[in-house]
Amino acid sequence: MNPNRRRTILITGASAGIGAALARVYAAKGWDLVLTARRARPLETLAEELQGYGSVVTVITDDLADPAAPRRLFEAIAEKSLIVDGLINNAGFSRTAGFLQTGPEAHAAMIRVMLTAPVELARLFAPGMAERGFGRILNVASLAGQMPATGGDTLYGPIKSFLIKASQGLHLEMAGTGVHVTALCPGYTLTEFHDVNGTRAEVSAAYPAWMWQTAEHVAEVGYAALEANRPKVTPGFMNNVLASLAKHLPDGMALRMVGGHAKRLKRI
Repeated sequence: MNPNRRRTILITGASAGIGAALARVYAAKGWDLVLTARRARPLETLAEELQGYGSVVTVITDDLADPAAPRRLFEAIAEKSLIVDGLINNAGFSRTAGFLQTGPEAHAAMIRVMLTAPVELARLFAPGMAERGFGRILNVASLAGQMPATGGDTLYGPIKSFLIKASQGLHLEMAGTGVHVTALCPGYTLTEFHDVNGTRAEVSAAYPAWMWQTAEHVAEVGYAALEANRPKVTPGFMNNVLASLAKHLPDGMALRMVGGHAKRLKRI
């Protein structure tokens, strides 16, 4: 392999929020990028910005809710003769109307985008990384994955919990290969995530400003943890306190601790 070749990282859900912030971090660090999401216009705008860092940016639009999307993305990258040295599984969304009020198709899409697709993409790209002796896989999970599941957004926490456990297992399996694997577990972050799921007004009123972090801070923490090959990182002191409380409290008490979440969102 050419030692002077620039590294390339694939970022899913890169059109906004933490995904876009991570793209800026990696461009600033000298990486080239492959950006993917459903919306072409935000990706193209971000690509123009990142070229200012000297990065070569490739945009591929696709929808990871489609079961065929991971393989299609892998093949599209191969056709462009690009070598993926890093993978950031960031794409995600939630549905907070309640389990019975959310259609099965939306549940299936959540599972495909945030659980199945990250596993499939890692399985597609990790072998090449291990063979070359260098790789980076960052799975953007959530503080919710370390807490008891809440009503209203019933599947979100369990899906993120799976992603954390899968990341930790892959982290152990990749030891000694040069491939780093980290689960990034942000808490409340200032992105359009809550605008999309319709809870912006409720969460802004329910949670104080000190609980919120910027996408830029979360991205920097994620980058540093991945380079250090930490299996899991939770940005923010109070988020770590909350995760620790949830881990050590009896189940009943922990459930009561988070039980007010859905009520504050007025979803149940």
